Amino acid sequence: MLKKFNSEIVLGILLLLGGALALLQALGYLKNASGLFWGGVFIAAGLLCLSLLLGGHWWGAFPGLALIAIGVTIFLPDNLENFGGLIFFGGIAVAFWIVYLLSPQERWWALIPAGVLTTLGGMTVASERFGEFQSAGFFLLGLSVTFLLVALLAGMRWAYWPALGLGILAVLGIASLFEIANYLWAFALILAGTFLLVRYFRN
Repeated sequence: MLKKFNSEIVLGILLLLGGALALLQALGYLKNASGLFWGGVFIAAGLLCLSLLLGGHWWGAFPGLALIAIGVTIFLPDNLENFGGLIFFGGIAVAFWIVYLLSPQERWWALIPAGVLTTLGGMTVASERFGEFQSAGFFLLGLSVTFLLVALLAGMRWAYWPALGLGILAVLGIASLFEIANYLWAFALILAGTFLLVRYFRN
């Protein structure tokens, strides 16, 4: 009975709020009333899911912060729409960071999606400034840092290898911004060849 009563209250408040916003828009006092309504609904639903996190249910961070991020993007003005991807990916990334920090030893795996989503969020902004091709270097750099954190914080030594490989590719990609990538590729090939030959003759 209590659940039914609570759900009726929530539904009634939403209907009243939606009607009031629609009336204000019809009178010319508001613009995009539907956007304000749905943005508020998503944020309210997200806060409700985050209450599960406070109750010890760590998985509540995922729907909670994702819904809040969607609500915030709806509220963004036209001149800030380019930051929608950063806010959405960043909101989900924060959820994974929280899950990791709540239990670093048990849920170390959350570092990987946290780093990837943080990188994707930054890439949406970087692509606007540097272009898709050049921003790939920043994406690889973010992945490299992610695996480096896995190695340092979680003690997973295998993560050093993808961190190193992705880091080298990231440096070469970012170097293309300064038109020196060809030189770096040449030096990289020379160093790799020298390493293999020295290793062969030493053995």
